[in-house]
Amino acid sequence: MFERFTTDARTVVTTAQQEARRLHHDHIGTEHVLLALLADPAGPVARSTGLEAEAVRADVLQRIGGHNQDGPVLSDADAEDAAALKAIGIDLAAVREAIEANFGEGSLRLPRPAKKKRGLFGKFHAGSGHIPFTNRNKKVLELSLREAIRLRQKFIAPEHIMLGLLREGQGLAMLIMADRGIDFDRVRDDMERSVGATTA
Repeated sequence: MFERFTTDARTVVTTAQQEARRLHHDHIGTEHVLLALLADPAGPVARSTGLEAEAVRADVLQRIGGHNQDGPVLSDADAEDAAALKAIGIDLAAVREAIEANFGEGSLRLPRPAKKKRGLFGKFHAGSGHIPFTNRNKKVLELSLREAIRLRQKFIAPEHIMLGLLREGQGLAMLIMADRGIDFDRVRDDMERSVGATTA
Protein backbone atom coordinates (compact mmCIF):
# COMPACT_ATOMS: atom_id res chain seq x y z
CA MET A 1 0.00 0.00 0.00
CA PHE A 2 2.78 2.46 0.89
CA GLU A 3 4.01 2.43 -2.71
CA ARG A 4 0.76 4.22 -3.69
CA PHE A 5 1.53 7.14 -1.37
CA THR A 6 2.47 10.38 -3.10
CA THR A 7 5.54 12.25 -1.88
CA ASP A 8 3.25 14.57 0.12
CA ALA A 9 1.43 11.61 1.72
CA ARG A 10 4.75 10.00 2.67
CA THR A 11 5.74 13.33 4.23
CA VAL A 12 2.54 13.22 6.32
CA VAL A 13 3.49 9.78 7.65
CA THR A 14 7.07 10.78 8.53
CA THR A 15 5.93 14.11 10.00
CA ALA A 16 3.42 12.24 12.20
CA GLN A 17 6.32 10.19 13.54
CA GLN A 18 8.29 13.39 14.19
CA GLU A 19 5.30 14.89 16.02
CA ALA A 20 5.07 11.83 18.28
CA ARG A 21 8.80 12.11 19.04
CA ARG A 22 8.54 15.85 19.62
CA LEU A 23 5.82 15.28 22.22
CA HIS A 24 7.68 12.29 23.73
CA HIS A 25 4.79 9.93 22.97
CA ASP A 26 5.40 6.20 22.53
CA HIS A 27 2.82 5.78 19.75
CA ILE A 28 1.70 7.48 16.55
CA GLY A 29 -1.99 8.19 16.91
CA THR A 30 -4.60 9.99 14.86
CA GLU A 31 -3.67 13.19 16.69
CA HIS A 32 -0.13 13.02 15.29
CA VAL A 33 -1.46 12.43 11.78
CA LEU A 34 -3.78 15.44 12.13
CA LEU A 35 -0.80 17.54 13.24
CA ALA A 36 1.15 16.32 10.21
CA LEU A 37 -1.76 17.13 7.89
CA LEU A 38 -1.80 20.67 9.35
CA ALA A 39 1.98 21.15 9.09
CA ASP A 40 1.53 23.03 5.80
CA PRO A 41 -0.68 26.04 6.63
CA ALA A 42 -1.44 26.43 2.91
CA GLY A 43 -2.26 22.72 2.49
CA PRO A 44 -5.75 21.42 1.76
CA VAL A 45 -6.49 20.19 5.30
CA ALA A 46 -5.42 23.44 6.99
CA ARG A 47 -7.36 25.50 4.42
CA SER A 48 -10.50 23.39 4.74
CA THR A 49 -10.58 23.10 8.54
CA GLY A 50 -9.12 26.49 9.42
CA LEU A 51 -7.10 24.73 12.13
CA GLU A 52 -3.52 25.64 13.02
CA ALA A 53 -1.02 22.99 14.06
CA GLU A 54 0.07 24.88 17.19
CA ALA A 55 -3.50 25.12 18.51
CA VAL A 56 -4.10 21.41 17.86
CA ARG A 57 -0.75 20.53 19.47
CA ALA A 58 -1.86 22.47 22.58
CA ASP A 59 -5.13 20.47 22.59
CA VAL A 60 -3.18 17.20 22.37
CA LEU A 61 -0.89 18.22 25.23
CA GLN A 62 -3.86 19.25 27.36
CA ARG A 63 -5.68 15.96 26.76
CA ILE A 64 -2.90 13.38 26.96
CA GLY A 65 0.13 15.24 28.22
CA GLY A 66 3.62 15.11 26.84
CA HIS A 67 6.48 17.56 26.61
CA ASN A 68 6.86 20.85 24.85
CA GLN A 69 9.84 23.21 24.64
CA ASP A 70 9.24 24.24 28.27
CA GLY A 71 9.26 20.69 29.67
CA PRO A 72 6.51 18.34 30.89
CA VAL A 73 2.90 19.25 30.18
CA LEU A 74 0.27 17.77 32.45
CA SER A 75 -2.83 16.06 31.10
CA ASP A 76 -6.18 16.91 32.69
CA ALA A 77 -5.89 13.88 35.03
CA ASP A 78 -2.35 14.89 36.06
CA ALA A 79 -3.55 18.46 36.61
CA GLU A 80 -6.26 17.16 38.98
CA ASP A 81 -3.61 15.21 40.90
CA ALA A 82 -1.41 18.31 41.05
CA ALA A 83 -4.35 20.36 42.39
CA ALA A 84 -5.05 17.72 45.07
CA LEU A 85 -1.38 17.75 46.14
CA LYS A 86 -1.37 21.56 46.19
CA ALA A 87 -4.39 21.48 48.52
CA ILE A 88 -2.24 19.68 51.10
CA GLY A 89 0.73 21.99 50.57
CA ILE A 90 2.76 20.09 47.96
CA ASP A 91 3.74 21.97 44.81
CA LEU A 92 4.26 19.29 42.15
CA ALA A 93 6.10 21.66 39.80
CA ALA A 94 8.54 22.60 42.60
CA VAL A 95 9.10 18.92 43.44
CA ARG A 96 9.86 18.15 39.79
CA GLU A 97 12.25 21.10 39.56
CA ALA A 98 14.08 19.99 42.71
CA ILE A 99 14.42 16.40 41.48
CA GLU A 100 15.72 17.49 38.07
CA ALA A 101 18.12 19.97 39.72
CA ASN A 102 19.56 17.19 41.91
CA PHE A 103 19.46 14.26 39.50
CA GLY A 104 19.57 15.86 36.06
CA GLU A 105 17.11 16.87 33.39
CA GLY A 106 14.77 14.08 32.35
CA SER A 107 15.44 12.03 35.48
CA LEU A 108 11.70 11.63 36.09
CA ARG A 109 11.12 9.99 32.73
CA LEU A 110 10.73 6.26 33.01
CA PRO A 111 13.13 4.31 30.85
CA ARG A 112 11.39 2.47 28.06
CA PRO A 113 11.74 -1.28 28.12
CA ALA A 114 13.92 -2.58 25.31
CA LYS A 115 11.70 -3.80 22.50
CA LYS A 116 12.18 -4.82 18.95
CA LYS A 117 11.53 -1.93 16.62
CA ARG A 118 8.58 -2.11 14.29
CA GLY A 119 8.14 -0.43 10.95
CA LEU A 120 5.20 1.35 9.42
CA PHE A 121 2.67 -1.48 9.65
CA GLY A 122 4.13 -3.66 12.37
CA LYS A 123 6.89 -5.51 10.53
CA PHE A 124 10.14 -5.80 12.44
CA HIS A 125 12.98 -3.51 11.40
CA ALA A 126 16.16 -3.82 13.43
CA GLY A 127 17.24 -0.38 14.60
CA SER A 128 14.78 1.53 12.41
CA GLY A 129 13.74 3.84 15.24
CA HIS A 130 10.08 3.86 14.18
CA ILE A 131 7.45 4.58 16.79
CA PRO A 132 4.51 2.17 16.31
CA PHE A 133 1.20 3.28 14.85
CA THR A 134 -1.85 2.68 17.00
CA ASN A 135 -4.33 0.14 15.66
CA ARG A 136 -6.80 2.98 15.03
CA ASN A 137 -4.20 4.87 13.04
CA LYS A 138 -3.36 1.77 10.99
CA LYS A 139 -7.07 1.58 10.21
CA VAL A 140 -7.05 5.24 9.10
CA LEU A 141 -4.22 4.52 6.66
CA GLU A 142 -6.03 1.44 5.34
CA LEU A 143 -9.17 3.53 4.90
CA SER A 144 -7.16 6.11 2.96
CA LEU A 145 -6.49 3.36 0.41
CA ARG A 146 -10.20 2.50 0.32
CA GLU A 147 -11.03 6.17 -0.22
CA ALA A 148 -8.60 6.30 -3.15
CA ILE A 149 -10.19 3.17 -4.63
CA ARG A 150 -13.68 4.59 -4.09
CA LEU A 151 -12.62 7.73 -5.97
CA ARG A 152 -11.02 5.56 -8.70
CA GLN A 153 -7.56 6.94 -8.04
CA LYS A 154 -4.38 4.89 -8.10
CA PHE A 155 -2.49 7.06 -5.62
CA ILE A 156 -2.90 8.10 -1.99
CA ALA A 157 -2.52 11.81 -1.28
CA PRO A 158 -2.84 13.71 2.02
CA GLU A 159 -6.49 14.34 1.17
CA HIS A 160 -7.10 10.57 1.11
CA ILE A 161 -5.50 10.30 4.57
CA MET A 162 -7.86 12.99 5.83
CA LEU A 163 -10.78 11.15 4.23
CA GLY A 164 -9.60 7.98 6.01
CA LEU A 165 -9.49 9.89 9.29
CA LEU A 166 -13.04 11.13 8.75
CA ARG A 167 -14.28 7.70 7.68
CA GLU A 168 -12.78 5.99 10.76
CA GLY A 169 -14.63 8.61 12.78
CA GLN A 170 -13.05 8.14 16.21
CA GLY A 171 -9.84 8.86 18.04
CA LEU A 172 -8.31 11.98 19.52
CA ALA A 173 -8.04 13.81 16.19
CA MET A 174 -11.79 13.51 15.61
CA LEU A 175 -12.53 14.55 19.19
CA ILE A 176 -10.36 17.66 18.85
CA MET A 177 -11.96 18.60 15.53
CA ALA A 178 -15.46 18.03 16.92
CA ASP A 179 -14.67 20.20 19.95
CA ARG A 180 -13.48 22.93 17.58
CA GLY A 181 -16.75 22.77 15.62
CA ILE A 182 -15.36 21.40 12.36
CA ASP A 183 -18.05 20.62 9.76
CA PHE A 184 -17.00 17.10 8.76
CA ASP A 185 -19.30 16.93 5.71
CA ARG A 186 -17.84 20.15 4.32
CA VAL A 187 -14.28 18.96 4.94
CA ARG A 188 -15.08 15.65 3.23
CA ASP A 189 -16.42 17.52 0.19
CA ASP A 190 -13.37 19.81 0.17
CA MET A 191 -10.98 16.84 0.28
CA GLU A 192 -12.78 15.07 -2.56
CA ARG A 193 -12.70 18.23 -4.68
CA SER A 194 -9.04 18.87 -3.88
CA VAL A 195 -7.87 15.34 -4.62
CA GLY A 196 -9.94 15.32 -7.82
CA ALA A 197 -7.79 18.20 -9.06
CA THR A 198 -4.57 16.38 -8.03
CA THR A 199 -2.45 14.29 -10.33
CA ALA A 200 -0.18 11.58 -8.95
